[in-house]
Amino acid sequence: MHVTLVHVRVRPEDVDAFIAATRINHQASVREPGNRRFDVLQAPDDPARFILYEAYASAADAAAHKETAHYLAWRDAVAGIMAEPRRGEPMNGLLPA
Repeated sequence: MHVTLVHVRVRPEDVDAFIAATRINHQASVREPGNRRFDVLQAPDDPARFILYEAYASAADAAAHKETAHYLAWRDAVAGIMAEPRRGEPMNGLLPA
């Protein structure tokens, strides 16, 4: 399983806008054929800090996600509200197998 932890920090005044845009991306992403999980996590001590947990069956499925209309719309919608560049951390999913 191909997993990416996407670390995101948005400007505090844009938290609601980020959540709204990310909800739309999430709802479409979980319907992609290779998607195994697409979790959106918010830090309890810093509401402007998020982690997107994206799990795909393969690296090809993860790459295909970045070509979808919903991902491209999300990328454009959140580009101007980031407090810092988002950072993807690739991981190998071991369990569940």
